[in-house]
Amino acid sequence: RGLEGLRELEGSALRRLLSRDERERAGGPGVGPGGGTCLLLDCRPFLAHSAGCIRGALPVRCHTIARRRAPDGPGRLEQLLPAADGPDAEARGRRLRAGLYGAVVLYDQRSRRAAEALRAPDGALAWVVRALRHFLPGPVSLPLLPLPCSRSAWPLRSDSCLAQGGPVEILPFLYLGSAQHAARRDTLDALGITALLNVSLDCPNHFEAHYQYKCIPVEDNHKADIGSWFMDAIEFIDSVQAGQGRVLVHCQAGISRSATICLAYLMMKKKVRLETAFEFVKQRRSVISPNFSFMGQLLQFESQVLATSYPMKMCYPSCAHLTLFHCRRVNLP
Repeated sequence: RGLEGLRELEGSALRRLLSRDERERAGGPGVGPGGGTCLLLDCRPFLAHSAGCIRGALPVRCHTIARRRAPDGPGRLEQLLPAADGPDAEARGRRLRAGLYGAVVLYDQRSRRAAEALRAPDGALAWVVRALRHFLPGPVSLPLLPLPCSRSAWPLRSDSCLAQGGPVEILPFLYLGSAQHAARRDTLDALGITALLNVSLDCPNHFEAHYQYKCIPVEDNHKADIGSWFMDAIEFIDSVQAGQGRVLVHCQAGISRSATICLAYLMMKKKVRLETAFEFVKQRRSVISPNFSFMGQLLQFESQVLATSYPMKMCYPSCAHLTLFHCRRVNLP
């Protein structure tokens, strides 16, 4: 068994499979959460899944840091399909272990051929396939889907996840959000914001008469040198804190550029590695996803920060400095 049944699945065949599975769910008595005969796994970034996915697809936790930490896949199924990512994800995980699915279908962001996706050993799809070797008793199918899908072709779920209700508190004086948050004076006043760090080229500073502003003019692309702004940003945040103020760091969506600045700040001031800072921020704003170039610049910044720290700081924070709540709730020192 295992992955012997690995094959491509045409989009039309997948649609028929999902339609049949939906009919069985509707007509089968006693089918509980996680029921059905087909498990559909979305291996795209979380933001892409939240913006629109094939109905019933379960997001897979396969971001860059997870793949780097465990090249052959996580040791526990819960790390691949966290129960927090859906009301019936835990039930689906139990069914997957028990071999109760007739088919498991994976799809990613851009791959048009299964062979193409599997030739990229560092890619999300290949990583998930390797991980499933540990948990899956049955065959896996790889659909031939040139994503993003046409809304007319698939039953899509669409949610707005960029605002997430408001800016999130990273530290008592440091908040992370989007341009939408930065444009709401009532929200800023309610949080006691006194300064805004605008990490963009084109987001306007709406209330310059009322708040202190600093702009970091970078685009969200692989050519942008955001790392050269890390120290300026850190000094600005420190100056706001020294004045007993609070700063909102934002870009357009609050996902890549502003998150990168917050990560750099935590690494510098708390002397933690990027991995620890990333988990800490993601628990507060789950949509963060710095682009690949920014992650590389953060890793370079990590080596600089740790090189200037005391030897005792050059490892992960000890248990005395880290408290875990629930699954991976991280508190910084």
